[in-house]
Amino acid sequence: MQNQEPLIPASQINRKTKTKSGMWQMWLIIIIFAAPVIASYFTFYVIKPSGGKTNYGQLVSPVQPAPEDSLMPIVYGKWTLLIARPAEACSKDEEHCVKLLFLMRQIRASLGREMERVQIVWINTDNSKVSENLQEAYNDQVGVKIVGMPPNEESQNKLNQWLGMDEAKEEIHLLDPKGNRMMRFSVNPQLPEFPKMRKDIEKLLKWNPTGKYGK
Repeated sequence: MQNQEPLIPASQINRKTKTKSGMWQMWLIIIIFAAPVIASYFTFYVIKPSGGKTNYGQLVSPVQPAPEDSLMPIVYGKWTLLIARPAEACSKDEEHCVKLLFLMRQIRASLGREMERVQIVWINTDNSKVSENLQEAYNDQVGVKIVGMPPNEESQNKLNQWLGMDEAKEEIHLLDPKGNRMMRFSVNPQLPEFPKMRKDIEKLLKWNPTGKYGK
């Protein structure tokens, strides 16, 4: 008499089929939601038309997440252009500081409807009083947040360490909506070129749909 394979109940076969189907559906959903983000970073980091460089700013790789306890609540959810400068210097109308703020404000304004996805953050590194002139020109109405250093010494140290990574504290930093520093724009020996910097940001906004509209 020939050996016969044990019969598998139909209920078990159906259960296995449903499990595999559920797994495929789960992965399909993950891929659908992750695709825009993956596409944006792939386009920006990998695809290089004509074999040339596609970005003007310096890409930060790997990305550098903002400190959770101090900066993350401020930058999460928006594309963020960030600088760190002492208010005492800026309040004395330090030419370079004011030019940086003006440049970032103009770039944001030039993005049209997409500017609502972008904010500007100025970290007041000495917690000095910001002059009235600067407060009138750079405030929430034009997408600028002026924030001081955290009162907690440990949080201050973490923020200073993050700002000083790669010895690039003085540069303009670009953070994605998840709070990751992913690009820098050098301000030495002169300001970044407006058209090229704007083009980088436009490209990221086009290929990455994340980032909240409105305040």
